[in-house]
Amino acid sequence: MTLAPATLPTAEVSGHRARFTDLVAAEWIKHRSLRSTWIAYAAALLAVVGFNAGVAYDTYSHWRPEDRVPFARDGIALQEAFTPNAAVLMALALGAIGALVVVGEYATGTDRTTFAAVPARGSVMAAKAVVVALVTTVFGAVAAGASFAVTQGILGLRDAGASLGDPGALRVVLASALLAPVCALAGLALGTLLRHTASTMVATVLVLLVLPLFLTDGRRWSAVAGHALPYRAWLRLTDPGHAPAPFPWTTGGAWTVYAVWACAACAVAVAGVRSRDR
Repeated sequence: MTLAPATLPTAEVSGHRARFTDLVAAEWIKHRSLRSTWIAYAAALLAVVGFNAGVAYDTYSHWRPEDRVPFARDGIALQEAFTPNAAVLMALALGAIGALVVVGEYATGTDRTTFAAVPARGSVMAAKAVVVALVTTVFGAVAAGASFAVTQGILGLRDAGASLGDPGALRVVLASALLAPVCALAGLALGTLLRHTASTMVATVLVLLVLPLFLTDGRRWSAVAGHALPYRAWLRLTDPGHAPAPFPWTTGGAWTVYAVWACAACAVAVAGVRSRDR
């Protein structure tokens, strides 16, 4: 028999106020108990590393001796360490996973049980954000690190690979790794606001994929608006800097975009769940 939410013991009724660490632990248990979540992580990881490895292998298989000088001059080894297609794929996959952490509960109605047991909705959502941020940061680190190791190992067969000690290499790995939690938190915030699977997925695609493609560098207003998006920030951080840009911006500005998106997404998720009742 299923108990109605009103009959569930709450933190206030039992006289025990749940600590934030308890909420984080509970959210971690929920996150890791879903097999589909880990299947999604594994599929995304294999696809991302596979995309990058495929590009590096294509370079290896079509290598010509005269390619060595322009390859090194243009920093192509670092460009192939994590490719734009792989970044888009990871952004969409992690954005969807972050969104499903919230909309999955609203779709099944388990959010009622959660909020009945812990009426402090903002704290619950903050705990979700912490778990999502930590898990997806680990995912991003594995994806970026594995991609760098595999691609540079393949290119190294032509003596064209880079190492982490090369200028800009560590920045490429860090920027690619941190793109994962930024996009996952953005999906979490969108899921909190929309609370519907289809509309949340559409909004995630629009924010993480369509807007960066729509806002080009042709005009200043478009370039500035585009620079405020996570994917465009990733492009700036992984750019070797050899091609002149019509409206240049700094790597510090790109890191700031990452930080603002992550913090703003957490704030929106917490504020959104506080302001709406089911």
